[in-house]
Amino acid sequence: MSHYIEKILTAPVYDVAIESPLDAMPRLSQRLGHQIHCKREDLQPVFSFKCRGAYNKMYHLSEQERNQGVICSSAGNHAQGVALAAQKLGIKATIVMPTTTPSIKVDAVKRLGKEWINIVLHGDFYDEASQHAKILQQQHQLTYIHPFDDDYVIAGQGTIALEILRQHPRPIDAIFVPVGGGGLLAGIALLIKALRPNIRLIAVEPDDAASMTQAVRHGSRITLDYVGVFADGVAVKQPGEHTFNIIQKHVDDYITVSTDEICAAMKDLFDDNRAIAEPSGALATAGLKKWAAQQSEKNLNLISIVSGANVNFDRLRYVAERAEIGEKREGLLAVSIPETPGSFLKFCQLIAQDQSITEFNYRYQDSKQAQILVGVQLNNGQRQLEHFIDTLNTHGYPTTDLTHNDLAKSHLRYMIGGAPQNLSNEFLFRFGFPERPGALLHFLKTLGNQFNISLFHYRNHGADYGRVLCAIQSTNRALLDQHLHNIGYDYEEQTHNPAYQHFLQPPTPKT
Repeated sequence: MSHYIEKILTAPVYDVAIESPLDAMPRLSQRLGHQIHCKREDLQPVFSFKCRGAYNKMYHLSEQERNQGVICSSAGNHAQGVALAAQKLGIKATIVMPTTTPSIKVDAVKRLGKEWINIVLHGDFYDEASQHAKILQQQHQLTYIHPFDDDYVIAGQGTIALEILRQHPRPIDAIFVPVGGGGLLAGIALLIKALRPNIRLIAVEPDDAASMTQAVRHGSRITLDYVGVFADGVAVKQPGEHTFNIIQKHVDDYITVSTDEICAAMKDLFDDNRAIAEPSGALATAGLKKWAAQQSEKNLNLISIVSGANVNFDRLRYVAERAEIGEKREGLLAVSIPETPGSFLKFCQLIAQDQSITEFNYRYQDSKQAQILVGVQLNNGQRQLEHFIDTLNTHGYPTTDLTHNDLAKSHLRYMIGGAPQNLSNEFLFRFGFPERPGALLHFLKTLGNQFNISLFHYRNHGADYGRVLCAIQSTNRALLDQHLHNIGYDYEEQTHNPAYQHFLQPPTPKT
């Protein structure tokens, strides 16, 4: 251990890195009943901790190794660290990344390296990129800069632990660290267990990429057949040899989290600190939340490492959809109701008594029964959802819980609909619903029972006005227009919209 401690204490990481802040998370602390802080490695110049280890390794290269050039494989963040170090030290570098690497990381490497970097995209996962990089290393006699399984890389990451102990001299009960290959956790574990062995170290992995957890459980570095790539920064099939040996000796516990739980943690980091973490960057916070919920003791001092912020902006759409389910603040239900005028209003009156609706998906299918996909806001988690399901079943609305059905969450909620047969006199409208209790009931009551709603889609977007798509059947257009005017909501007809005509509009009856 002393061999590593000396390397950590003398690592010149501040040539390229900052001492990242240790931020309090007051909202999450109050909710969980603990004192929670997060270490903001997402604020580094390359928006992740990886510049520490990469620079420390390349700084210690011999003159001959520098002149020959280096090569690395990376899921993106290590690549940026190597690119920054190459620019700082004047070293040519070849960087191999998986083809699945988010474009924001690839583009960042291009900007950082400029004339110093050659980028190669190969394979779908880090391990495939790593194998290809080793082939290129042999062909071109380059020095391999390992992203995690190297003494100098491990030591560079370990400087984070030094900062935590300086920034939080008071007692610390547990530190939560994201794990891919294990370089970050190994470096932190070596220093923490040397100076403050009473602090619990907890490794956090995605449940679909838990290579270190499985390795420790089996007592050897097994290779997973497949790893999920949502948290691409930790999508590693096999942990490092050195990191595995360190971690199995010095880490106290291991926890895995789901994609939904990672999304919920990303939202927590934004709510408390306005941090926009990448999925692997929020991994440790997700693990902290899950672990804290299992503890009987309260007011513990807990710290999570926010390891990076290199996330494509368009991925945030997916994160926003899954965050509420991951926090157990939203349920997703399939409900059957009679296909008769007024049944929609009756159903909404029942659920409006004690339930806030976050989503409504419905499209006419036949004249007997309607299938509705309903999102409901939860304040009391699973218990509240189970009570609501019992209420619906008791009132004659057969209900199926789809909250944890990945097919429903990822695809079905966007695909409900189609063009029904035997449906005529349908008009399509977009409405602006004020986001307040009773808005939907006001709409249905004012519309009355003489019109049939044949399509309805609503999704809460956290704005002052919700966006609603609604199709209404009517043989008296003037009467329908009068009722729509009486509702008092802004609306715009979409019957002639080509998207409706191509995918949703019923076919014209044959004469």
